[in-house]
Amino acid sequence: MARRLITVLALLAMAGVAHAQLADPTRPPAALGLAAGDPAGAAVFESGGLQSVILRKGGKPAALINGSVVELGGKVGEARLIKVSEDSVVLRGPQGDETLRLIPAAEKKVSRVGATQKPAQQAAQNRKTDK
Repeated sequence: MARRLITVLALLAMAGVAHAQLADPTRPPAALGLAAGDPAGAAVFESGGLQSVILRKGGKPAALINGSVVELGGKVGEARLIKVSEDSVVLRGPQGDETLRLIPAAEKKVSRVGATQKPAQQAAQNRKTDK
């Protein structure tokens, strides 16, 4: 009985050590500018940008920009929020309009080949190019 208890305690101790070494998958990456000693992640983001879009039924749309909630018509620095969509916002400032995207690298592209050809024609074209 004592041997079994020791084995269980040893396994629990090893699990605790293994758990302590795992990184928190919900913690933002260090590249976002969080303070290193801030375990709660309460530090302000140094790198700005669009972090979230808030579309309300019957209310003003808003966006989370640089850690602050800005409603449509509100200001971010010298720029005014003039448009809010599902994946981007538009700010109008002294230098003109600037579009901020939730995922900057993601852009929607339409393929002309797929849009103009029927599936059978596209398959035949693919067979010709495969030879």
